Amino acid sequence: MMKKIIYISIILPFVFSCNSNEKISKDIFEEVNKSMEVKKLSEVEILDEAMAWGEEISSEAQNQLISALQKAIEEKGISEAVEYCNIEAIPMVQELSTKHKVTIKRASFAYRNPTDKPSEDEAAILDAYAYNAENDIKNEPNIQKLENGEILLYTKAIQIPNSFCLNCHGKEGIDISEETLGKIDRLYPDDKAKGHKIGDLRGMWSIKIPKSEVIKRL
Repeated sequence: MMKKIIYISIILPFVFSCNSNEKISKDIFEEVNKSMEVKKLSEVEILDEAMAWGEEISSEAQNQLISALQKAIEEKGISEAVEYCNIEAIPMVQELSTKHKVTIKRASFAYRNPTDKPSEDEAAILDAYAYNAENDIKNEPNIQKLENGEILLYTKAIQIPNSFCLNCHGKEGIDISEETLGKIDRLYPDDKAKGHKIGDLRGMWSIKIPKSEVIKRL
């Protein structure tokens, strides 16, 4: 199958003298000539770069959220950390979205915050991740093309890694204390994110990456 090739013209300003007696040096001529070469990028190269960048962004987001949550728990306790997440998590993700010029979201059928409810595109991928989890098939990061290929959707499954997460997402009366449960019920009356155990699929990272931003990195 023939690879699709993206052609990008890179043009730098060409400065010359109005005095016909002045000659452009060989070095300058070669530098300008080189800058005007056409760079060829295959679709495979673009998708590979988007996959690598999506992994970097999702890891950065995950690490920031976990670090901030652990700090909040150490300083205020688990029940107060629930309120911290309610106030700080979304702005933190939005800040990273702006930094990287992408759209970052955590999507889940078992959402706590309604903003995490999956779109139609995300729901189809979540279904596949859920099937894999139920059948002991390893979930791998994924890239899908949206909007005629101008947007690349990177997704990565989120699973409950340890008992730390069960303090807010485990079973009522066993993992989640009454105080924490009361705070969750007050802040998230339509919560669907309880009842998990270690290893359960919690949802996925959903990162919409403009193709133009990927090309700039190559």
